[in-house]
Amino acid sequence: MLVLGIETSCDETAASVVRDGRVALSDVISSQIEIHRRYGGVVPELASRNHVMQVMPVIDEALAKASVTIGDLDAIAVTSGPGLIGALLVGVQAAKGLAWSTAKPLVAVNHLEGHLLAIRLLEEAPEPPFLGLVVSGGHTSLFDVRAFGDYRSVGSTRDDAAGEAYDKVAKMLGLPYPGGLPIDRHAREGNPKAIAFPRAHIRGEGAECDFSFSGLKTAVRAWIERQGKPEGVALADLCASFQEAVADPLTAKAIRAAKALGHHRIVLAGGVAANSRLRSLMTERAAKAGVELFLPPVRLCTDNGAMIAVAGTHAFWRGERAGLDLAATPGWRLGTKPEARS
Repeated sequence: MLVLGIETSCDETAASVVRDGRVALSDVISSQIEIHRRYGGVVPELASRNHVMQVMPVIDEALAKASVTIGDLDAIAVTSGPGLIGALLVGVQAAKGLAWSTAKPLVAVNHLEGHLLAIRLLEEAPEPPFLGLVVSGGHTSLFDVRAFGDYRSVGSTRDDAAGEAYDKVAKMLGLPYPGGLPIDRHAREGNPKAIAFPRAHIRGEGAECDFSFSGLKTAVRAWIERQGKPEGVALADLCASFQEAVADPLTAKAIRAAKALGHHRIVLAGGVAANSRLRSLMTERAAKAGVELFLPPVRLCTDNGAMIAVAGTHAFWRGERAGLDLAATPGWRLGTKPEARS
């Protein structure tokens, strides 16, 4: 079975052809990092305009690299949410046009399900049930994955996503966008205990698995205002301490949630899953807790079309189809139908 996956939820224009939900025959990504770097973050209007220019060339390249034609496909899958409304609209409209002109089935995919199922592209992939931790620039969430298509949120961020905090702290420090890679690079030379940055303690019923990073971001700003913009060893120590304050609650709460749900497997996913400290601390704590950890390779952590094709394949097998009236749903919560907005 061949499925084309199209992804335009934020600032990557991506397309991929996946066979049987397990093998990526192509995976093409057009990045917009250089466009947005001068602004220190994604500018939605610029992202949308670039998607318009890139989406069809990227799809054509994905088909060519897979050595297939549009007629060979069994279905077309597209991210219809969550994400930036303008960016989502470009991918959705392109997918609907292709589906209409070829009479191919159209499948709507939730972006977060794509991240969770990217792990299916590994040779040894976990089967549900498992706990999924999705950490990216726009999302920080814990999911009880009881079956493919059966997802329940058990924790999420109350304010900034972890990746957003990385980008904002990098901007404070004068580091380039996106902030995850330069902070990670400097942190490897620093002491994670040099600065006692806070961890949020969220009280209330059902809040034990929620996250908050706005206070951490404020603490970093306050440190810079007191001490001045750091350089050299001081910069490395600040980056390491900040990174530890992000990775610590993410990993601790993931282990806690897995135990509470009786899961023996955890899947780490999303762009921030490429972070070296998050990966190493998650590996360490999972081993100590006797939980099996599944880490996608770094290339599958960031937004890509292959993960959308995988999720689309599973949705197709579940009998899910979208009509040509499919809309972009920027607030689509995983575990609900695409028309159910947040």
